[in-house]
This record gives sequence, structure tokens and C-alpha cells, in this order.
Amino acid sequence: MSVVRRVLSVFPGPVQALALKHREVLKFLFVGGASFLVTSALNYTLKFTVLKAKPVTALVVATIVATIVSYILNREWSFSTRGGRERHHEAALFFLISGVGVALNSVPYALSRYVLQLQVPHVGLLAQEIADFVSGMVVGTLIASIFRFWAFRRWVFPVEGARVPRKEYGQEGVDRAA
Repeated sequence: MSVVRRVLSVFPGPVQALALKHREVLKFLFVGGASFLVTSALNYTLKFTVLKAKPVTALVVATIVATIVSYILNREWSFSTRGGRERHHEAALFFLISGVGVALNSVPYALSRYVLQLQVPHVGLLAQEIADFVSGMVVGTLIASIFRFWAFRRWVFPVEGARVPRKEYGQEGVDRAA
């Protein structure tokens, strides 16, 4: 029994069926959650240490690192049966689309900071941090995630069933297109 099926076995039958039907989206969301944690931890570490004067740069760096983690997890788990491209082409498209995602993620944050002036000294430190979190980590991430899911399925992993899914206990998946 796969790990996903074991986890889902604790839920009622209709919930299991719905989750299995939409497992690709759920896996993508799980990977997104893990990437969100990586982004948050790195963003705040950089923002309060070496990039104090450049908070948007801190978010961009954190998002790029999380994107690398995301590529590995999405390719090997979320979209494990999809493919249709050579790996180098797939990776290039993934990072290009993710670059657009980084820009989309940063727009609400930059608007909050530099257009709405939701930063010290115009507002208090707590208001600034709440605005930063909501605009960059919530709104920006939501916009970028919706775009990424659509674009990854459309261009990066376009062919469903192109790869044999990974076997349980770490055996490699096989590219049918290779």
C-alpha cells in the first residue's frame, strides 16, 4: 500500500475517493506548504540579519531557494507520472515559470511596502510585519501558486502517464520519453 493510501485510510470513504481523484493537486499543495515553510524561515532569517535594509531581496532569495526544493519534490512526487520532455528542457521551463512566479509573488509585497508605504516610519513595526506577511507570504504565494500549478501542468509536465510512477520504498521512476 502506498504512503498516500495509508495516510488516506484514516478518512471516511467519500473523502478518500475525493482525495485520490485530486491527488496531484493535493501533492502540489503539500509541496507548496513545505516550500512555504522553507521560504518563511529563510526570508525572516535574511530579513532580520544580513538583508535588513533589503526586505524584498530577502523574499526573492528565499523564494529562489524554495523553488529549487520545489522542483525536486514536484518532479519526483507531485507530477511523478507526468513528463514528456527531456529533463534539462523540463528543468529550464520549470525555473523559467518559477521565475515568473517569483515576480508574481513579489508584486503584492512591493506594492505594500513602496506604494502603500506600509513600513516604518509610516506605520509601526508590528503593522509593517503583518502587512509584509499578508502581502508577500499569503497573497503573493497564493497568486504565484495558482499560476505555477497551471503552467507546470501545461508546459513543464504536459503529458500524463509519460513516466512510470515511483515504486514504494525509494525505487526510481522511469522516463518513458527518454
